[in-house]
Amino acid sequence: MVDDAAIRTLALSKRYGETEALAGLSMTVPRGLVFGFLGPNGSGKTTTVKLLLGLASPSGGEAWLLGMPAGHRQTRQRVGYLPELFRYQAWLTAREVLALHCRLAELPRPSWPGEIDASLATVGLADRGSSRVGTFSKGMQQRLGLAVALVGDPELVILDEPTSALDPVGRHDTRTIIRELRDRGCAVFLNSHLLGEVEQVCDQVAVISQGRLIASGPIDQLLGAATVRLRLTGVDAGVIAAIDRHGARTQQDGWISVRGIDPDAVPQLVADVVAAGGRVHAVEPVRQSLEDRFLSLLRGEPT
Repeated sequence: MVDDAAIRTLALSKRYGETEALAGLSMTVPRGLVFGFLGPNGSGKTTTVKLLLGLASPSGGEAWLLGMPAGHRQTRQRVGYLPELFRYQAWLTAREVLALHCRLAELPRPSWPGEIDASLATVGLADRGSSRVGTFSKGMQQRLGLAVALVGDPELVILDEPTSALDPVGRHDTRTIIRELRDRGCAVFLNSHLLGEVEQVCDQVAVISQGRLIASGPIDQLLGAATVRLRLTGVDAGVIAAIDRHGARTQQDGWISVRGIDPDAVPQLVADVVAAGGRVHAVEPVRQSLEDRFLSLLRGEPT
């Protein structure tokens, strides 16, 4: 199957006895971008990842990774994976862990030293390759797990809570790595409960709840129209008319909010208000956070 998508699912479902873990998931993850996969605990995220990686068989529907059926051996060699919960033997060094995964990925042995050096350098462990895993902090082990996911220069990387054990510096570094992967054409499929992290790095997101897709699209689209708040005096009918030409107006606590305005049009809005006789004391852009939008979606509220 020729497909320009990194991931494509069609009516993908999974049942465990009487429990429906995933109910007809259809979504497309384009190549070369960062895709956030969001949902509360028990929503079907982990089940979806297992189906995509061939670690579980679907009850119905289909899935493709990089144009090939999910779980296909050749596909697995082109996919990097960082699970949420992983553990490496404490007596192994970081280089030995990566050498093991080079072998599992069936990479040519002469390429192993270069692969290992590159992966360690990317995640900031270049000077700890000979250190045993048992001496690593939790954050360093998380970095090593990310290095494992990068072995073999994958075309798709699936990351499950990649920053959960990291300090602010580690989170910043991981965001940089994710953006670099995207910039070189790799697709990144990101599971995370840290919605602030997702908002900073993802191009598109999908939200599932109770095994069903409830929203999907570019993150700016999901967050809805832009809003700007104005604190004014001298407001009369002329000023109100000037504001209404730019978007939907609401008033609360002494502020006038204009929803749906193009951010580039804000200077013209201010100029129109002043021309109409109003005095502008403050202008504040307002954007709904991903966390707020996520919670509103789970409550079934409209955009």
